[in-house]
Amino acid sequence: MRRVIQQERDQLIGPLLRDVSRSFYLTLRVLPKALRPAISLGYLLARASDTIADTKVVPRDKRRAHLVLFRQQFEHRHDSGETALIRADLAQYQSLPAEKLLLERLDDCFAMLASLPEDDRRRIGELLGVITRGQEDDLVQFPGETEKELAAFDTDQQLDDYTYAVAGCVGKFWTEMCAAHLRALHGWNPAEMTALGIRFGKALQLTNILRDIPKDLRIARCYVPRQRLAEAGLKPEDLLSPATMSRFREVYDRHLDLALDHYDAAWRYTLAIPRSCGRLRLACLWPIFIGLKTLALLRRSDDVLDPDKRIMVAQGDVNRMLAGTVVFCRSNKILDAWFRKLRREAARKE
Repeated sequence: MRRVIQQERDQLIGPLLRDVSRSFYLTLRVLPKALRPAISLGYLLARASDTIADTKVVPRDKRRAHLVLFRQQFEHRHDSGETALIRADLAQYQSLPAEKLLLERLDDCFAMLASLPEDDRRRIGELLGVITRGQEDDLVQFPGETEKELAAFDTDQQLDDYTYAVAGCVGKFWTEMCAAHLRALHGWNPAEMTALGIRFGKALQLTNILRDIPKDLRIARCYVPRQRLAEAGLKPEDLLSPATMSRFREVYDRHLDLALDHYDAAWRYTLAIPRSCGRLRLACLWPIFIGLKTLALLRRSDDVLDPDKRIMVAQGDVNRMLAGTVVFCRSNKILDAWFRKLRREAARKE
């Protein structure tokens, strides 16, 4: 396998990463230098597997086969002939130029992977193993593409398993990478911090799920479990009507409460980062604070089932948060007061 040169690596975890990661790019770029290459590459490879799974013009069985092929690149030695099959079958169908380019540069990604230390390669391989198996399960669980083929999870456990496979495993990977590469974290309790890191990832994914319900319903996916809907006398199909919101409110609020509980774990995780690790603190603060602001908007909104309403934190609020956290990222007292204010705004009114 050819060695990836510095210029190619910089393009992968610079412009290409920026174009495919969108809002998460700032978080990746603020990471300490020792963490940035491997975690950024892990993110790129996860986005590549997302692209494989989401290329709807390609039959599901073929996408599942390509996910297996992609995972085998981590379990065995990378085979450029196999990644060429993925490119040939999928790259031409990408509507976003960055995702097309990512598939076209898979061999460069694997060359960069080969240049990393063995332990980092193993961690990235374990991460992509969980993610790709979760994506395969997702293609089976949700076999349709339109609202007429709507499918749903049955139980809370299925939802929890999904949030782990999509994002909780990323929290585990992130924690292991931080502990391995940052001397200041050698005092961390690995089991405790890994458990908190997993819940950190689940908090962010559950926020996305609760924000994107209308969009997901129209591509045949209901992540709210049937057993919870049934308690309110609802079926997944009922959520296609925004007028259902009054009956759905209690179910929805309970899921917002669950997300808040996960954010509490994410906050304990963040405060366990030493003050000297300012960059790592920022990388955790930003998604937590933006996530809590998103939950507050969802809590107050009666439009969460309306496909024409996109609930997002205003860019001005994001900019002020970015500036404020840069100034105060080493002050536990100020940050904790800020977190508790945001949490109160996202909680149920007593």
